[in-house]
Amino acid sequence: MNEPTRDSPQPGLLHTGVVSHRRHVAPFYHFRYRIWMISLDLDRIEQLGLRLFRQNHAGIISLQDRDHGARDGSPLRPWVERHLQRAGLEAFSHTIRFMLIPRVLGYAFNPISLYFCYNEAGSLGAVLHQVKNTFGDQQPYVLPVAPEAHPIRQTCPKRMHVSPFFDMHGGYRFAFTRPHFNAGEKFALSIRYGTHDSLRLTAQMRLQARELTDHALLRQLLVMPFMPMKVIAAIHWEALKIWLRGARYHKVPLHSQEPA
Repeated sequence: MNEPTRDSPQPGLLHTGVVSHRRHVAPFYHFRYRIWMISLDLDRIEQLGLRLFRQNHAGIISLQDRDHGARDGSPLRPWVERHLQRAGLEAFSHTIRFMLIPRVLGYAFNPISLYFCYNEAGSLGAVLHQVKNTFGDQQPYVLPVAPEAHPIRQTCPKRMHVSPFFDMHGGYRFAFTRPHFNAGEKFALSIRYGTHDSLRLTAQMRLQARELTDHALLRQLLVMPFMPMKVIAAIHWEALKIWLRGARYHKVPLHSQEPA
């Protein structure tokens, strides 16, 4: 099945929508926030032609390689390619579409960013989920995509401490719509975390793609000017409310190092 990623009318898109979290164990809790992200073809970023966006240079909105991948400032594509190769999925390194919250006014934080990986025929065959916590750790989950799957479903064991209100047991179940990265397209992602006998948390993201233009970015800056700051502030604010409701606090375990 061919997917029109290389023929997308633009090398980048803006995605606006909402993100929500729901705890399924005591203390039960739910919250919902508006969010915006961008997606970029890693091979065509220089074609964006935007005034408000920069790559690896200071700007109002930017993509800094040091915020992602190996986080040492090295290019993102080789990092993704290494992880695909280790997973036996190197055939899907032809086109890599990166979805993220960009750096805004010098600050960046992404609880999760996504690398959609396609082969030469344009078929999506892998997704690298780069998960970060507020303690400075990150973990890449490189997962295959079943051909023709609608929605796409993936599973993996939990390998990194994320929330202090959950232990390290269990795993994740991802489900998301198959993206084609065209303006007007809707994208939905669901992450269900739990053990074999207990669903603990559901995180959901629902986004709509728009053309990535200076006007569109300026509008988002006016509506939600501090997007990554909002994310980190919301994480701590909601964590405080959950703790005040009696959630058990789990200490951060010894950090495990991800493959370089």
